[in-house]
Amino acid sequence: MMSLIAGWAVLTLFAQVRHSEPQIPVRPTLEEEGSFSMILIPDPQSQIKFAANQPLFELMTAWVAQNIDRLRIRAALFTGDMVEQNDQLTGGDPAHFHNGDQTSRQQWSAVSRALERLDGRIPYIVCQGNHDVGYVAAENRLSMMPQYIYPERNTEIVAHLAAVGLNHENVHTLENAAYEFHDAAWGDLLVIAFEFAPRDEALDWARGLIESEKYRNHRVIVLTHSFLDTDGSRKKGEGYKLTPRNWPQAVWEKLVYPSKNICLVLCGHTGTPPKIDMESGADGVAGIDYRTTSAYRVDRAADGRRIPQMMFNSQAGDGGWFGNGGDCWLRILEFRPDGRTIGVRTFSPLFALSRITARNAWRTADYDRFDIRIDDLKK
Repeated sequence: MMSLIAGWAVLTLFAQVRHSEPQIPVRPTLEEEGSFSMILIPDPQSQIKFAANQPLFELMTAWVAQNIDRLRIRAALFTGDMVEQNDQLTGGDPAHFHNGDQTSRQQWSAVSRALERLDGRIPYIVCQGNHDVGYVAAENRLSMMPQYIYPERNTEIVAHLAAVGLNHENVHTLENAAYEFHDAAWGDLLVIAFEFAPRDEALDWARGLIESEKYRNHRVIVLTHSFLDTDGSRKKGEGYKLTPRNWPQAVWEKLVYPSKNICLVLCGHTGTPPKIDMESGADGVAGIDYRTTSAYRVDRAADGRRIPQMMFNSQAGDGGWFGNGGDCWLRILEFRPDGRTIGVRTFSPLFALSRITARNAWRTADYDRFDIRIDDLKK
């Protein structure tokens, strides 16, 4: 009899432990019925520059593909710096291993393989980063991006592509491109992805587009690589050689502030390694303060509307620049059915796969989980 009671006690304890453990893998769901989502993926350059890290970037795109129906994903948004070096003919120097061990074509090929997971499923919208142009980092505007990311490879890009601007060589490419979406609650949306440090010509093209009869009543989301610094300030200058160019504050003054329908700006570029304290932490991941991997601010447009601006770049979210490229952190942007609220949640598909790390698959601090309020357009 005692052995039977003991056996039941063990089974009960086992059941309690199993009940308290997260499901493996952790599977996010939408928080409200009727929502849809877009997935924001931060600068993957440190995943791509090392051969051993490249499968982690493909894990992220595979996760997006796997969750298209569950999360009603309409698009994947990439903040740029798809590679570490755009046009480097040799692999990394072992004495300077932080630069990677892949040539530029190997890096772009790895990006292309990962994006294949989404071809024919959803559009991926890529803004151009400083590492995606020049030789190593924005010495000029030459880029291999158009050779690997172009409309014909993905029918869903073709389906949503509203307009394409000219690059610095007067060629139509996805370096400056606009994508259109429709939703019963949100109405008409336009996502515009820019070249790095966009030229006046690119800003003029975008301005003409969003002020046109066809798109002036669309809510516009700007996806640009560099905009906010880690302290939330807008950058007024950077040390890259390419010209002509506009730095973030100029983009704000020339395009965003005077607009009547830009409602959100998303960027990457400036995140730094989190602070690690093994005794206590401000985040759901004990001992790690991730606030330096993101920034957020809200300013008024000329017509009085609030324009939220969010930076997210977790490429050093694993603790430094020489690791796995950021522990696969991404953000789920849930467009709620009220047509004015975007819920932001920060999630790692990598941590979600392991019973050891599943409890840390969500970042829960207030800077990693919050709502963005989108104002109505002025009539």
